[in-house]
Amino acid sequence: MKSIDYKTQILLAVFISSLLLGNLLGSKLIEIFGIVTSVGLFGYPVTFLITDIIEEVRGKEITKIFVHAGLLSLFIAVLFVFVSTGFPSSPLYPHSEAYNSVFSNSLRIILASMTAFVISQYHDLWAFNFWRQKTNGRYLWFRNNLSTIVSQLIDSIVFTFIAFYHATPDLGAVQIFYMIVPLWVLKVGFALLDTPFVYLGVRWLASESPDGTPYQGENREAGSVDG
Repeated sequence: MKSIDYKTQILLAVFISSLLLGNLLGSKLIEIFGIVTSVGLFGYPVTFLITDIIEEVRGKEITKIFVHAGLLSLFIAVLFVFVSTGFPSSPLYPHSEAYNSVFSNSLRIILASMTAFVISQYHDLWAFNFWRQKTNGRYLWFRNNLSTIVSQLIDSIVFTFIAFYHATPDLGAVQIFYMIVPLWVLKVGFALLDTPFVYLGVRWLASESPDGTPYQGENREAGSVDG
């Protein structure tokens, strides 16, 4: 297995932080341009940005380490939320009900995210490699956007149904579908905006190679598309 260099470790820290914070804070619904969404929207797109950067420079195996580390971090978060809300509060702490209400919602968000995360990230990993082979390692902007846009649709459908279906009496199946479409459109906007950051991230990460092999850019030979 390849060693993980310092810059890759930094990206791993940002990846896990964005994933956890997006989930722990994600029970709050906000409106952006009239679109109802979770505040987790600000953290979760970063995970797709980082995995595309890692996969482009370090390859599929290192990207799988990121996905597995993210899944493990979510399992740990679920355990800590379960334990912290299960313990009775001290009489000196007057906010027990609010605390449990907020983090109990976060527990459902995390469970929804775990499911959506695994499905969408593995699709993104496969799709990025698939399009890299089809384009002979060229057109990073195309591969990044196409793999991310479809993966974000999968994530939106799985996450929104699990996280918010009947979370309130008004959130039935029809309302959930009304949430998914504009939410996905918003995520597509984020995906398009992050394209320059993919190129910047690839250039930054490629400047340090753990095995001394220079990054060949978009002309490098495409890898396998097997899962």
